[in-house]
Amino acid sequence: MTSNPAPQSSAPQSESPGEGRTALRGRVVTPTEVIEDGVVVLDGASIAWVGDRRDAVAAGFAAEVEAAAEPAEGQLVLPGLVEVHNHGGGGASFPDAEDAQEALVAVREHRRHGTTSLVASLVTAQRETLLRRVAILAELGDAGEIAGIHLEGPFLSEVRCGAQNPHDMLDGDADLVRAIAEAGRGHVRTMTFAPEVPGNTGPGGVVEALVEVGAVPSVGHTDATSEQTDAAIAEGVAALAARRAALVAAGEPVGPAPRLTATHLFNGMRPLHHRAPGPIASCLAAAARGELVVELVADGTHLAPGTVRSVFDLVGPDGIVLVTDAMAAAGMADGTYQLGPMAVTVAHGVARLDDGTPEGSIAGGTFHLLDVVRATVECGIPLVDAVKTASLTPAGVLGRADIGALEAGRRADVVVTDADLRPVGVWRGGAQVID
Repeated sequence: MTSNPAPQSSAPQSESPGEGRTALRGRVVTPTEVIEDGVVVLDGASIAWVGDRRDAVAAGFAAEVEAAAEPAEGQLVLPGLVEVHNHGGGGASFPDAEDAQEALVAVREHRRHGTTSLVASLVTAQRETLLRRVAILAELGDAGEIAGIHLEGPFLSEVRCGAQNPHDMLDGDADLVRAIAEAGRGHVRTMTFAPEVPGNTGPGGVVEALVEVGAVPSVGHTDATSEQTDAAIAEGVAALAARRAALVAAGEPVGPAPRLTATHLFNGMRPLHHRAPGPIASCLAAAARGELVVELVADGTHLAPGTVRSVFDLVGPDGIVLVTDAMAAAGMADGTYQLGPMAVTVAHGVARLDDGTPEGSIAGGTFHLLDVVRATVECGIPLVDAVKTASLTPAGVLGRADIGALEAGRRADVVVTDADLRPVGVWRGGAQVID
């Protein structure tokens, strides 16, 4: 399993200015349908119009459509993809980056493959390392290069540590959450926690502190019972609702109502058993109720196709976000890489912990998000649903109403692909992403 080549060269990337109106043609994928002979008109940094080509003239865009390139057979026009769980790519790792420029290598690797909004993920590490890495990533947040920061730890279960270092895992510490948020300067968006770990739930706990600082709690790397998970979800739902109500009462602007998430459902969790349902059943039930969004690493390695289909059938695309869980090897050759303090070997496109065994723990992904969309479609999921779970639904997780869909008024983030969902061109804020 290998990642796809870049649409152009692998040289350092820049962006061309987003000026004037540009029309893009092809099979346009909206949140509800595929417009077979569609047009998306970009006006500077915003989307001006989306619709059938036959209606473009009446809408006042005859000149733009006339100037647009004839689409190739089967060409698709998608919204810029939105990822909420990504550890790196292009040889660079967010948990290991020593400065913002190094981290930017990974951002650009995924951007030129269609991920126009990316949340950079860290892994469990010692306190000072976490604070230093968060501060580095906050520089990219300040510059608008990333959509936020996700911390996968350190308040996780040692029993379900996966490819993370169990020795750095801690009991819940609300003061550390606040210190991380301060270092992140408003860019911390989500944090993974295990409901059963002491200090994570209850008065003064991590869930309460996360909501207080404006971040979304995410259930993951957990050996919790269903009862423990249910209680944690209920606490998080109540806390998010109370904070939103307070913001509304204060006249503060609010985006889509936030929901909890489940970090890469199934992976790093106690397995589902009919007499011990554990966290998976609780997360699926909460997602079906509209209280939580589940992440799926639907890359053909982390989950079987039947599992992906079942979750889509149970929850639907409004409750699912596709993620890569990518690490430094995304877009790179097989070899040895780092994921925080852990050595990882990538063979045949699959990353595993380098623990001396042939079947070590899966250590993140090597796909770009567009690759995951393709793999999800190959599982039998409709294209509209697969794209929605990699764009509009994750945009909602981030509370963003300006990205995630091809709709007039949203930011001009667009991906043009061939019929096989391989990238041909990427636009971000109306600027074409070029190498």
